[in-house]
Amino acid sequence: MARRPLPRILSKDSAQLARTQLARSRELARTAADSATDVLHPLITISRGLRRLALAGRDRVAATPKDKRGPLLFLAAAVVMAVALMPYGPLLAAVSLMVAAAWYGRDHAPAASEGPDPARAERLQSLYEALVPCFSTADDPAPLYAHGGAWDAVLTEHEFDEGGRLERVVIRYPAYFPDGDPESRARVERLLTAKAGRGREYRFAWEEEGNRLTLSVLAALPTGITAQHFVTAPGETVLGFTDPDEVQRTLPLSYGEETCDVPPVVWRTGSRSPEPHLLVMGQPGSGTSTLVRSIALQALRHGDVMIVDGGGTGEYSCLIGRKGVLAVECAPAGAVSGLEWAARETERRLLAVNQARQAGGPPPEDTTRPLWVLLDRPTVFTHLAEAEHRTDPQALLQVPLRHGRAAGVTVVVAEQFDSADALSEAVGQHTRARVVLGPASPQQVGAFLGAPPPTTPPDRTPPGRGYARLGSGPVHRLQVPATPDPYDEATPEAERQAVLSLLPERVTPAEPEPTRPLEVVSPAEPADPVPADRA
Repeated sequence: MARRPLPRILSKDSAQLARTQLARSRELARTAADSATDVLHPLITISRGLRRLALAGRDRVAATPKDKRGPLLFLAAAVVMAVALMPYGPLLAAVSLMVAAAWYGRDHAPAASEGPDPARAERLQSLYEALVPCFSTADDPAPLYAHGGAWDAVLTEHEFDEGGRLERVVIRYPAYFPDGDPESRARVERLLTAKAGRGREYRFAWEEEGNRLTLSVLAALPTGITAQHFVTAPGETVLGFTDPDEVQRTLPLSYGEETCDVPPVVWRTGSRSPEPHLLVMGQPGSGTSTLVRSIALQALRHGDVMIVDGGGTGEYSCLIGRKGVLAVECAPAGAVSGLEWAARETERRLLAVNQARQAGGPPPEDTTRPLWVLLDRPTVFTHLAEAEHRTDPQALLQVPLRHGRAAGVTVVVAEQFDSADALSEAVGQHTRARVVLGPASPQQVGAFLGAPPPTTPPDRTPPGRGYARLGSGPVHRLQVPATPDPYDEATPEAERQAVLSLLPERVTPAEPEPTRPLEVVSPAEPADPVPADRA
């Protein structure tokens, strides 16, 4: 019996060829449909005209009183009889009917007007006049911008919303404009923000090669996405969500009662990550603790977590005693002891991995499970340590920050802007993934992230709204998923249940067994042999 061949898996080239053939078939079908429409256009027009004439005749008969319908029908029959008896009467009647049907069946849609209406043209002219001081010089022999000039020569593309507000515009500017100067750019962006309308977020795309500036209005990021299980691989953490055109990936999420695909900002950690540690800055109430709590819930799926809460407000009490949570420290002594253990654990992992590599074997299992060290407002303990002359907890982060990537240890630090000066040099040096939350000026965001934000700040900043930059990548708008404290009375019920459903099971710590004191044996005196009955 002959064996049936297995179905061949499409390779990359064959899949590309299949997609090309499918696109070509669609193009041929579209071309055939357009050609058929052009050929049958006269027939379609005459059919539409006959239908309109029939509807007009029916309406005329319906509008005629009942006592006058008889004479009207008699008159119509007499006309039909006269036409039928005339030489070439039926032919002339058919030609006349076709001409009338073609006339009534033509498309009555008004021609599209060239250019915007007077109100929108006036708005564009006002925008042009406002840009004259920015894009003109006195020694330009043929200026693009001049008082009283025409706006349509430089505002090449423009779109308005239903309310008449500007949504998108492409602006030409002269080649001598210093578009590489941040101050010159900021001046133009501030002017455009004021003229296009305040209260919205704008994105400015500078095309330096073609001397084009594109202004576009951004839709508000969704704020109703709650904490949930994100479809991510181990080592991937969702910081929040951004604009669809900024990332090449989407996640299926439940948004209220619906399910939609939302573009995420994914932070990758692990031994191959160029940004192994994260620093979060914000104002009070901006959502820094919410982001740390969201990271903790995602980290507990594949690793262990140790939390140091400098705020002391019980933001992380829901994680105490949970599986995978090593400790939640809220006191200075506990923070110091916990970070000392983290430093020793990092060194132990490094030694174990090094010995395994020298022996040519895989790393031990106890070194492959990720360890997360989350610190919320550690500068509070720094001030207390200075006042009481104790060890600064930030000094103990030197080893996890420097060697954490090789040892599988990730450090996340959340702090407020008013205490940014108290952060240690190691924290600022080794945290290349950064997030800014809450209201902040473009200069403040640019100084912290190392690059200015590509959008204007929102008029009203909701909790969890900010910007994120991973290493030397672009700056993304960010909206953190709602992950509030489930034990807070002000938390909505839907968000509380969403967080409680993600918490690991509670583990009751076992009581420690009593230990007897160790007996120190002198090297000169050998220990007594253990009796056989006690061996």
